[in-house]
Amino acid sequence: MRDTVDRNVLDPSAVEAVREQERDWEANEVAQFLAKQAERKESFLTLGDFPVKRTYTAADLADTPIDDIGLPGRYPFTRGPYPTMYRSRNWTMRQIAGFGTGEDTNKRFKFLIAQGQTGISTDFDMPTLMGYDSDHPMSEGEVGREGVAIDTLADMEALFEDIDLEKISVSMTINPSAWILLAMYIVLAQQRGYDLNKLSGTIQADILKEYMAQKEYVFPIDPSVRIVRDCITYCAKNMKRYNPINISGYHISEAGSSPLQEAAFALANLIVYVEEVLKTGMQVDEFAPRLAFFFVGQADFFEEIAKFRALRRCYAKIMRERFGAKNPESMRLRFHCQTAAASLTKPQYMVNVMRTTLQALAAVLGGCQSLHTNGYDEAFAIPTEDAMRLALRTQQVIAEESNVTQTTDPLGGSYYVESLTTQYEKRIFDILEDVDARGGTIKLIKEGWFQQQIADFAYETALRKQSGEKALIGVNIMVDDTPDPKIETHAYDQTTADRQIARTQRVRRERDPAKFEELMAQLLEVAKDDSQNIMPITIELVRAGATMGDIIESLKTLWGTYRETPVY
Repeated sequence: MRDTVDRNVLDPSAVEAVREQERDWEANEVAQFLAKQAERKESFLTLGDFPVKRTYTAADLADTPIDDIGLPGRYPFTRGPYPTMYRSRNWTMRQIAGFGTGEDTNKRFKFLIAQGQTGISTDFDMPTLMGYDSDHPMSEGEVGREGVAIDTLADMEALFEDIDLEKISVSMTINPSAWILLAMYIVLAQQRGYDLNKLSGTIQADILKEYMAQKEYVFPIDPSVRIVRDCITYCAKNMKRYNPINISGYHISEAGSSPLQEAAFALANLIVYVEEVLKTGMQVDEFAPRLAFFFVGQADFFEEIAKFRALRRCYAKIMRERFGAKNPESMRLRFHCQTAAASLTKPQYMVNVMRTTLQALAAVLGGCQSLHTNGYDEAFAIPTEDAMRLALRTQQVIAEESNVTQTTDPLGGSYYVESLTTQYEKRIFDILEDVDARGGTIKLIKEGWFQQQIADFAYETALRKQSGEKALIGVNIMVDDTPDPKIETHAYDQTTADRQIARTQRVRRERDPAKFEELMAQLLEVAKDDSQNIMPITIELVRAGATMGDIIESLKTLWGTYRETPVY
């Protein structure tokens, strides 16, 4: 690894020569053309409100040190985390799935694997996300509706039946109750005789973005961050290939943030998690190589590519300069990307295929490590098999037919992309410095600062859509009175709750009550002692038949629950 030196792409005299050419071009060719045909509007902006110039030249790289662009696989990893990228291996294609019971979703997993999917992503229903068992009164009407219902280890066994977990990467999109799902996954692997160090995948577990944006939380912030810390330290010692957290900008974006806020706020959360793990005495290079991220692929094609490149550069500098990382693996940002669900429309819903395709291409050109492409019918319901097949084929066409994977970072050196990347880096660090100056991420979450920033941008975006300033095909422009073809949506099985509750109650009847009570008492003792790791006792509890609800409700008696201060 080399130290970055302050050598710019062009020397000052060359920059001035290029700028003189620009001024001459503006005074002549541009002025003559504008006299005949005006531009479409007075100013051009990215989706995230970065001004866009008429054209870009080498002079726009004047503030970018050449080593900040660098080479793929080399610090600061702007051009990609690995030197050969997709020439060696395509990104992991993981279409997210989850509905009904474990058996129901297992069938969808097997269908997608047969269609060429190379990784599994799992969505969970709202009761599971919030830590309620399926027979809890709060779960009524929601069991298996928008994700798979998981109450016990038996559900996890059904979910991954006949799927070799040593051969396929498994992602689980869950946050406040993530550590319990991880414990179930570990016990299942142990029952099958797997080597935990051969398991790959991730739990999302990024609880801070829940307080900022998605609002799926149970406990107050401090014990919730402690749980994240425990997941990271446990996996660093016991699951060498597993990502114990997927720090997520995606949900920040889906709550209405700008792309810049998505990037900066995710890195603000990263800083908290790293600081918490360092307090345990663990060295940064012991755990940082397995930190992973999750970002959205939004509509502004070049802005998204620049965002991903800037994120890698910022992360590398944070890990080395702020936290003293020495291992390049600790500075190598790896991310999963999902195309933007919030961009999908019900009117002219097949246009969603084009939206998703362009968003997916931006993710690939931006260097993602895994990718989910949305189904064209997701504005209506859980996607059908037909929509999932087409979404997966979209990735496969990009990978196998477009040839964009033949060279690493094909847009590296683009005046526009490099300039926007550098602007993104600067403004990300400006936000992070502001967060530090205001007292840090957790303090600002409690004060509603992040929430207010997201709400303000979301409101401005809504006004632009309403006025037509922000174009949305089929909604505020190109509106067509022709009815869309009738869409076949995924049907909810009304027997789901009955089937799920029957299994949960069977597990409760068959477990050893004395062993269960003994372990539950131990859980509270561990939870009271912040120096202990909560993962081992949780693993023993789920092995003994404890339900997710048992664990969550018990910890509520100690930690309480979180209530947000509203922001207007």
